[in-house]
Amino acid sequence: MTSSDAGSREPEPPGEGGRPGSLLSAVTTVVGEIELVAVLRRVVEAAVELVGAEYGALGVISGDRHGLDQFIHVGVPPELAAQIGHLPRGHGLLGAVISEAQAIRLEHLGADPRSAGFPPHHPAMQSFLGAPIRIGGEVFGNLYLTNARGGSFTSRDESLLEALASTAGLVIANSRLFEETRTRAAWTHAAAELSRAILTTPREQVFDLIAGRVRELEPLSLTAVLVPAEGGGAFHVAAVRGDGERTLLGREFLYAQTTVAAALEGELLRRGPGRASGDPLLQTHLDEAGPAIAAPLVVKGMPVAAVVISRPPTSPEYRRIDLDVLEGLCSQAAVAVELAQARRDQQRAVVAEERARIARDLHDHVIQQLFGAGLTIQSIFSTETQGRHGGREQEVVAQIDDAIRQIRTVIFALSSSDASSVRHKLIDIVAEAAGQRERAPSVRFSGPVDSLLAGSVGDDVVAVARELISNSVRHAQADSIELHVAVRDEAVTVRVADDGAGIRSDRRSGLRNLRDRAARRGGDLQIASSNPGTVVTWQVPLIELGGES
Repeated sequence: MTSSDAGSREPEPPGEGGRPGSLLSAVTTVVGEIELVAVLRRVVEAAVELVGAEYGALGVISGDRHGLDQFIHVGVPPELAAQIGHLPRGHGLLGAVISEAQAIRLEHLGADPRSAGFPPHHPAMQSFLGAPIRIGGEVFGNLYLTNARGGSFTSRDESLLEALASTAGLVIANSRLFEETRTRAAWTHAAAELSRAILTTPREQVFDLIAGRVRELEPLSLTAVLVPAEGGGAFHVAAVRGDGERTLLGREFLYAQTTVAAALEGELLRRGPGRASGDPLLQTHLDEAGPAIAAPLVVKGMPVAAVVISRPPTSPEYRRIDLDVLEGLCSQAAVAVELAQARRDQQRAVVAEERARIARDLHDHVIQQLFGAGLTIQSIFSTETQGRHGGREQEVVAQIDDAIRQIRTVIFALSSSDASSVRHKLIDIVAEAAGQRERAPSVRFSGPVDSLLAGSVGDDVVAVARELISNSVRHAQADSIELHVAVRDEAVTVRVADDGAGIRSDRRSGLRNLRDRAARRGGDLQIASSNPGTVVTWQVPLIELGGES
C-alpha cells in the first residue's frame, strides 16, 4: 500500500533512527563517496540504519529499462546470496515501485497481489517499504527495506526513506557520470595503446593481443575473438582469455550454437542474463547464463572478426556505455589492422622493387662481366699454351660457368614474389649454411620446381635438403658442397654432393629418417661415400605425389 493507504493506525513517535540528526548523518555519509558501487552500498546501509530494518536493497534500472542493471543488498550473508542464485530482475513489488513511481508500504508483502514471491533459500520477509529514486524527474531505480525491527514501517519511516532516496538520486547521478567518464577514458586509452601495438605485432598474433587487452579492462570476463570459418555458417575461436580458454581456443562452432555470432555479420549485440542454453561463449552457473556484449571488427567494409565479452551470471548487466566503448575499441583496432596491412603491402612492394633491381643488375652487369671474363681467359690461354698450365684454364672457365648458373638461380628467386615457395626456402637453407663456412654451398635447380613442388611434397624436399646440407657442414669437413634439386622424368630428385671425409659407418643410421621419407612416397635414398667425397641422392616419383602435393 502507499503512504496514503497506510490505514487508520497513527504513526508511532520516531525512535532513535527517526531523529532529524540521523537523516543528516545518513545524507552526509552518502555524499562522501564518488565510486558508484560504493555510493549505492552506502545509500542502502544508511537507509537500513536510518529507518531500522533487517534487510535493505537498491536496484538500478538498466539502460534499456528492461530489468535491473545493478542490485546492491544489505543484510543477506554472502554464502546465502550465493545459494539464492541470480539477483532480482526488477519484477513484482520492485517493479511496481518503479512503474508506479511512488512509495509503497506494506505490513505483509506476501499478501499483496503485486508480489512475485521468493526463490529457494531466500530469507523470510514480512513488512515492506520501498521508494523510487529519481534523477531529473525520471525514475532511476528503487530503494526498499524489509522486516522493520519495530514490527512494521511507519509513515515517518516512509518520509525519511523518500528524503534519503531524493538526496541519493543526485549523488548517484554524479557518481554515474563520473564512472562513465572514467570508463570512456580507460577504454579510449586502451584503444590507443592497442592500435600502436597492432602496428608492430605480427599478423597472426593480433587477435590474441586484442583479447588480452580487453580482458585487462574486464578482469572477470570471458573474452573471445571470433573469426568466420571458410564456407560460411561457422566460426572458430581465434583468441580467448578467461575461464575455459584452453577448451575454447581454436575450436569451431556453428553460428546457431551461440547468440553472439551475429556480431560477425556486423551487428552490435547486448544481452542480459538468462537461462543457460549451452552457449559456449557465455559464462554459466547451474542453469543461468551471464550477460554479454559483442562488436565486430570491420576492415574495408567487411567484418573480419568479432570481440565477445561475457560476465558471470551474478554480475551486473552491461550498460549501453559498455557496448559503446567496446565498439570504439574495435573500430580503432580495425583501423590499425587495416593500416598495418597497408604498411606490410607497401613494404612488400618496396622489397619486390629492390629485388627486381638487384636481379636486373645481376643479369645486365655481373653475368655479362663473368661471361666476358671467361672469353678473355679462353683467348689468353690459346691452344698452343694450354698444355703448359695443366688444364687450369678450363677449370677457371668451369668455375665461372658454375657461378653464372648460380647467379641465374638467384635472379629467378629474386624475380619471384612468393617467398614461401620451395625454391625460396631452399635458397634460405643454403644462405644459412653459408654463414658457417668460408665457401658458400652452391645450389642448382632443374625443371619446374616451383610449379610441381608444393604442399607436403615441398615440405619433404625442404626437410631432406636441410638435413643433407647440415650433415655436410657439421661432419664432412668439406671444402665444397653442392645442392641440386631436379624435377624431370616424372620424379623429383634432391642431390647433395661434397668433397669431404665421407660418411662413417656409425653415422649412416642418421639418414634413416630420410630413407623412411622416400619409402613412404615410393622412392629411395642412395649413398655413395668415400674419402674424399660423398653423394647422397633422395628420389621419389611424381606420379605418387599427385594426390598429396
